[in-house]
Amino acid sequence: MPAIKKILCAVDFSDQSSKVADYAKTMGEALGAKISVLYVAPSLSQYVGFHIPASTIENFVGEIVTGADSTMTAFMDENFQGLEAEGRVVTGYAAEEILTFAEEEAIDMIVMGTHGRRGIDRILFGSVAEKVVKTSRCPVLTVRPD
Repeated sequence: MPAIKKILCAVDFSDQSSKVADYAKTMGEALGAKISVLYVAPSLSQYVGFHIPASTIENFVGEIVTGADSTMTAFMDENFQGLEAEGRVVTGYAAEEILTFAEEEAIDMIVMGTHGRRGIDRILFGSVAEKVVKTSRCPVLTVRPD
C-alpha cells in the first residue's frame, strides 16, 4: 500500500462535518499523516449580471469568507487539537477547489462527507462527493450521514 502522509479533510461546517473530521483524525493518527482541512465558500460569480452589482456580490462573499475563517478556527480547535493539522478557506466551486487543492498539495487521501441526497434533490443539486470520487487521482473516503 502506498504511504499516506497528507490527508485532505473537506468540510462544509454542517452537522456531519465533525463526523468527517473524526475519520480524518483517526486516519491521520494511525498513519502519522498531516491533515489539511478545507472549506470552500461559494464564489457567487455566476450571479454577476443578474441586476446585482458585482461590488455587492464581492462584499457578500468577503463576509462569508470572514465568517468561515472564524468558524474554521473554532472547528480546528474542537476537532484537531494536538495534531499536525491546518485549516484553509477558499472560494469557488466545491468539487473543483477540492480537486485543485489535492493536486497542488500532493494529497495522498481525501476524506469527505456525502449528504445522501436521492432522487430529484440529487438531480437538482448534484453531488460534490461523486464528482470528487470520479475525478480524484488519490483515494477518497466518503462518510455518509447518520
